[in-house]
Amino acid sequence: MCRNIRCLHNFEPPTNDDEVREAALQFVRKVSGSTHPSRANTPAFEQAIDEIAEATRRMLDQLVTNAPPKTREAEAIKGRQRHEKRMEREVRIRTATP
Repeated sequence: MCRNIRCLHNFEPPTNDDEVREAALQFVRKVSGSTHPSRANTPAFEQAIDEIAEATRRMLDQLVTNAPPKTREAEAIKGRQRHEKRMEREVRIRTATP
């Protein structure tokens, strides 16, 4: 999965429309293989972002959970810890190979 697409469900405060649109943008970029579409493809690119953001918002509004809400700060700390572990593993692998 693309590391730039983040979980948006069950946060306090709730996920806002800008966060939903950013996730849709990352998804469209990944699927299209393009970070900046040509002028000819911009309308299709923008329409896809709008439609995916709308579907994502609808889904998030309908999801239910009994789990306590997450905080962005705690999730950011977990993400940094995962990143540090990945980097440590990579350093160990690089130094272990002759």
